[in-house]
Amino acid sequence: MTILDLTGAAGRRRRETTTITPQEAPNRRNTELALLAFAVLLPVLAYANVGLAMDGRVPAGMLEYGLGMGALALVAHLVMRRFAPYADPLLLPLAALLNGLGLVMIWRLDKAGPLLRGNFPAAANQLMWSGLGIALFAGVIVLLKDHRILQRYTYISMAAALVLLAAPAFLPARQSDYGAKIWIHLGSFSFQPGEFAKIILTVFFAGYLMVKRDALALASRRFMGLYLPRGRDLGPIVVVWLLSILILVFETDLGTSFLFFGLFVVMLYVATERTSWIVFGLLMSVGGAAVVASSEQHVKTRIDAWLDPMAAFAAHPPAGSTEQIGQTLMAFGSGGVTGSGLGQGRSWLIQFAAKSDFILGSFGEELGLAGMMALFLLYGLVVQRGLRTAVAARDPFGKLLAVGLSSAFALQVFVVAGGVTGLIPLTGMTMPFLAQGGSSVVANWALIAILLKISDSARRPAAPPPAPRAAAPEPTRAAGA
Repeated sequence: MTILDLTGAAGRRRRETTTITPQEAPNRRNTELALLAFAVLLPVLAYANVGLAMDGRVPAGMLEYGLGMGALALVAHLVMRRFAPYADPLLLPLAALLNGLGLVMIWRLDKAGPLLRGNFPAAANQLMWSGLGIALFAGVIVLLKDHRILQRYTYISMAAALVLLAAPAFLPARQSDYGAKIWIHLGSFSFQPGEFAKIILTVFFAGYLMVKRDALALASRRFMGLYLPRGRDLGPIVVVWLLSILILVFETDLGTSFLFFGLFVVMLYVATERTSWIVFGLLMSVGGAAVVASSEQHVKTRIDAWLDPMAAFAAHPPAGSTEQIGQTLMAFGSGGVTGSGLGQGRSWLIQFAAKSDFILGSFGEELGLAGMMALFLLYGLVVQRGLRTAVAARDPFGKLLAVGLSSAFALQVFVVAGGVTGLIPLTGMTMPFLAQGGSSVVANWALIAILLKISDSARRPAAPPPAPRAAAPEPTRAAGA
């Protein structure tokens, strides 16, 4: 019996023992509204703090910024109140808070001016993308009547995701892409299709594993305490492994490759409860990365920078070395425990990626270790509420979809934070909601919307059974009959 079976049985027992009418069930929308007010107020205070630290006065646009963020949050809340009244009350405020803090830091780095090489104002564009993300969020909440509808598009999702992932490899790259072919450029407009592909792939994995999980859970033999999967059942994981290697080879994109393969292995384990899938997945990912790193120069350069982040500061630095990882580590050290204070750091020394790949370095210097732990706690709460939604979901597809979306979010945070802090090689992905990047913020708002729809379906009380019909009275016989 798998995790999906156990949680489904528990949910059935709860529904059999407790009947709550929709009118009696709390929907927690007032709690969400109160948390949203805090999620808007905190970035506004941070915005004022940056202005006071850098200019000695409150920023002139603070009122407009507060009203704009408040209006976007209120629109999202009203949509939730009308179309998903029983959804989780924490996910929307958490996303709004992370998005707001990211906007403040991007604006703070905009003010560095010529100190930041290649600097251009990005806060206004990021606010526009945030508005589009919340518009997509509202569209998903309104139009997606039932998350189970997505199961109908299992194989269409696979085809669409593969097209999105493969498209950048066949298009010319720009020098501004710094070696990784992960962008699609249309004139002055560009977007990163991998951010949307992670959601579409999760839909495919959830639909596929819901049907095939029983066959994948079968084991042919036991070796060193592990149940080995049957040879014919290794097909799916081998295909996914090969696709992730192809992405790594043709697009030199460590982040998307790791996210793609790691997501499938995690969902395989949840669906089958076979530890052998995790072991096989780790062995195949490490082996594939080692082979590609020995042959692909861009990947090899990133691994060398991970092994020796201070090599660029040597008297004779090796070719292709980068200063950014070393500068970020020094920014973390400069911030200490409590940080230098918003607007009072020197994170502009990280240069062109201070607002995107290395925005955690900016936060680490100005908020310190305490602020970084608070940010990771916010991300952890998003993942925890997503996994809680998976446990509460009433259908296997919803459980797998919620697990997959939460895992994709968690893996992206781990990949970015691990690369910036030197735990793993740098991947070039963006920190969800915090970093500059329109594709990322829009896609992650859509991810939160799907999780909330699953949560609304899981928390919505079951309708009470219809009352039994009263027996019709027997006809009386007439006297003398």
